[in-house]
Amino acid sequence: MERTRSADGTAIAFDRSGKGPAIVVVGGALADRSAFAILAARLAPRFTVIAFDRRGRGDSDDTAAPYAVEREVEDIAALLDEAGDPASLFGHSSGAVLALETARTLPERVSKLALYEPPFVIDDSRPGAPADFVTHLETLVSEGRTGDAVGYFMTTGPGVPAEVVESMRGEGYWPSLEAVAHTLAYEGRIMLGLMGGSPEPLERWTSLSVPTLVMDGGASPPWQRAAVRALASVLPDARQRTLADQDHGPADDVLAPVLVDFFAG
Repeated sequence: MERTRSADGTAIAFDRSGKGPAIVVVGGALADRSAFAILAARLAPRFTVIAFDRRGRGDSDDTAAPYAVEREVEDIAALLDEAGDPASLFGHSSGAVLALETARTLPERVSKLALYEPPFVIDDSRPGAPADFVTHLETLVSEGRTGDAVGYFMTTGPGVPAEVVESMRGEGYWPSLEAVAHTLAYEGRIMLGLMGGSPEPLERWTSLSVPTLVMDGGASPPWQRAAVRALASVLPDARQRTLADQDHGPADDVLAPVLVDFFAG
């Protein structure tokens, strides 16, 4: 494990593996850097892979100041300092949105961008996030109801069926999800305005010229796949690819060769 410091002084923990052009991996909700260990190992023969704990998770610190998406972009900028410019970004779920924002803010520092299923809601095929999504998450956590916060986030955000979430509560990994429940409101703030049932908010990235691969899984729900197509259509230099039989958690042995082809091409 290594550490770097973001612009506000927050210590960000990361693992560095492999050798070659650098890829910074940006995880989504509830994930820490360990979630990408197998993927990093598969990419390491061709690339230097930097996987990190987003602020407030794992071995990374957090700040007492009010949360802002810009702080997480600064965290990624600090990791780009470690990687050496320019570097590529791979973002999963809400991490894909952070990767987009980093490339929009710092386009000269990002050589390529690969995104897997940013969870936009761009039509009426499912309910969008309620107006009090973030405040309700914050209330649940402040009351010590971390399990309820995780359950509410999963059912209301990604749309995981309630019965599936209930079955997850008995699994051995559930306490690790509760341990980062305080960061779920961060995810809600990242996605503010992007889960309201319209594709118009995606137009903030129409000026992004970084070559981008936007991916979805063939087994993912229609709303998610529609979001990926909508994003690919507004990006000036994007290609879209569907990974057959995959869902929101793609298998590493399926995802890795697609990333190798894109980042090495």
